[in-house]
Amino acid sequence: MENSIETHKSKFSMGMFLVAIGIVYGDIGTSPMYVMKSIVEGNGGIQNVDPEFIVGSLSLVIWTITLLTTVKHVIIALRADNHGEGGIFALYSLVRDCGKWLIIPTMIGGCTMLADGVLTPAVTVTTAVEGLRSIPFMNKLLGEGQVVVLVITITIICVLFMIQRSGTSSIGKMFGPVMMVWFLFLGITGIWLALGDLSIIKALNPYYAVKVLFSPGNKAGLMILGSVFLCTTGAEALYTDMGHVGRDNIIRSWPFVKICLILNYMGQCVWIIKNQSDPALAAIHDMNPFYMMLPAGLRPVSIVLSALAAIIASQALISGSYTLVHEAASLDLMPHLNVRYPSDTQGQIYVPLVNRVLWVLCIVVILYFRSGSRMENAYGLAITISMLMMTVMFTVYIGQVHKHYIGAILFALIFFAIEGVFFVSSLGKFSVGGYVAIIISLVIVLIMISWYRGTQIERMQGVKLPVRDYLDQIKGIMEDKDIPMISNNLVFISKNDNFDVMDRDILYSILDRDPKRADAYWFISVNTTNQPFDRSYEVETYGTDYFFRVNLNLGYKVSQSVNLYLRQIVQDLLKTGELPKQHRDHSIYGPSDVGSFKFVMIRKMMPQEGDLSSIDNFLIHNKYFIRRIAGSPVRWFGLETSRVLIEYVPLFLPRRENYERLERIR
Repeated sequence: MENSIETHKSKFSMGMFLVAIGIVYGDIGTSPMYVMKSIVEGNGGIQNVDPEFIVGSLSLVIWTITLLTTVKHVIIALRADNHGEGGIFALYSLVRDCGKWLIIPTMIGGCTMLADGVLTPAVTVTTAVEGLRSIPFMNKLLGEGQVVVLVITITIICVLFMIQRSGTSSIGKMFGPVMMVWFLFLGITGIWLALGDLSIIKALNPYYAVKVLFSPGNKAGLMILGSVFLCTTGAEALYTDMGHVGRDNIIRSWPFVKICLILNYMGQCVWIIKNQSDPALAAIHDMNPFYMMLPAGLRPVSIVLSALAAIIASQALISGSYTLVHEAASLDLMPHLNVRYPSDTQGQIYVPLVNRVLWVLCIVVILYFRSGSRMENAYGLAITISMLMMTVMFTVYIGQVHKHYIGAILFALIFFAIEGVFFVSSLGKFSVGGYVAIIISLVIVLIMISWYRGTQIERMQGVKLPVRDYLDQIKGIMEDKDIPMISNNLVFISKNDNFDVMDRDILYSILDRDPKRADAYWFISVNTTNQPFDRSYEVETYGTDYFFRVNLNLGYKVSQSVNLYLRQIVQDLLKTGELPKQHRDHSIYGPSDVGSFKFVMIRKMMPQEGDLSSIDNFLIHNKYFIRRIAGSPVRWFGLETSRVLIEYVPLFLPRRENYERLERIR
């Protein structure tokens, strides 16, 4: 079934073309609302720009879109697919065998993308609502301050986050047609104004892009690139969403989107050149060329469309954040969270805790910055870091996986140079808002580092014992009628996939910590594979009919519903005779060959006598603190309706050498 879905997505069709328009391009498609506005404001306002500056700025925008979106993401990145899937964690799965250090750019890139999930809804919706000021009547209603704008923006944001729990498949069907209308609107209004001065076409020449960087008319200098970079935010979605719409549909839809975007930028620039000396425009606070270039009668239409486009862009980032967290948890980079599937849409998930955190952070960002222009300062910095990290990983992929060493060197030289310049220019906005994106990213990367390193420490401190040495003891407990039966089937969730050994904690739980009698003992290890939709399992019985080691091999995009998979495995083993029938007579469903099940999950706790370095001690405590907030992994493994026993054991660490013995005084 999944293969047929992937094959269908990989083929071009008008239906998938429309889906791609609605899903992939929401973020980059809303960039015309604020890019030229940011560039003009950064140069001192419309009264301080000249035609040479505007043409050069437009050329910078055109070539930034061409190099960072078309060349890097469409021509190169889409080739780095992991069985049809894209995104930073899919890319990490392809290159992680090339070096353990690659976990670092993966973490940094992932956390900055999540920060983008906070900033995009805030800046796009706020900018769209501020467009109401381009209508004189609405400007009077909004008043001098930003209170009404903030109320409308926060209301839209709250509604957007509230509907996530119910799924968005119904409104999602409108995304494609609405975004198609949006891009046609961008292109038609842009070309209509651009025809007024066809000399604007010379901006296609990269000479003007280089020239403006050193032009005296450019008062921002290289820092102008911080505003220019906003035109390509959302380019990473072309790679990330490849698994949703297919490579061919992105490749064929991008030229249409790019033409519409460039035409709109051209139209804005022609309007700015013609109105640069208008004192009335210079007096408007937060003057936005995107809205002001349109006739008064057309502005309400543009505001409605821009609001819808902003909502769609926000929805894409919110859904993408759920997927990022889900995939990060599969790779042991974040805690296992409660994941729900609110609709029948393929692959759509909802993570309640992530939704609440994004919701709160979006409102905090909106209230803190209070205007779209101030939010733009925080917007680009996180994405430049994300793109740099992806460049690191693409370089490794080209050089190490495909052995194209010269190609890898050329790719690295070109895109590290381009993105490095954008990063430096974006740093200029650090003190005026960029620090917010960095703070959000640092908090997320701390969570990732704590979870990743904490998991490593747990595995290093774990003690493995040879399985076969304890089979007789376990059989003795199974046959000892004096020990009360805990369940027909006792299931342990393990992290060890080596059939020869087992965690001491599990054997201790069965033999020493209230001996547990059952008819069959199951030990299930869930292994995340590089293939996104892999589903397979392997079983070792050690020549018994009561001791079963099971390795579940699940792709990083597959739900880890252990309960469901175990049902199939049990039925398979009953058919082969490896599992004896258990003859359950009493059930509302009638007699059954399978008895009761109880799941045991063992969780580590940090003992006071443990001896760790101060950094590791901080990280392991941080992991356990995060775990308490994140909640139980029971839901992650699909066990919320099952009988589950959670046992806490100390994290076995070396005892301190300076341990002081007690002195007996009586």
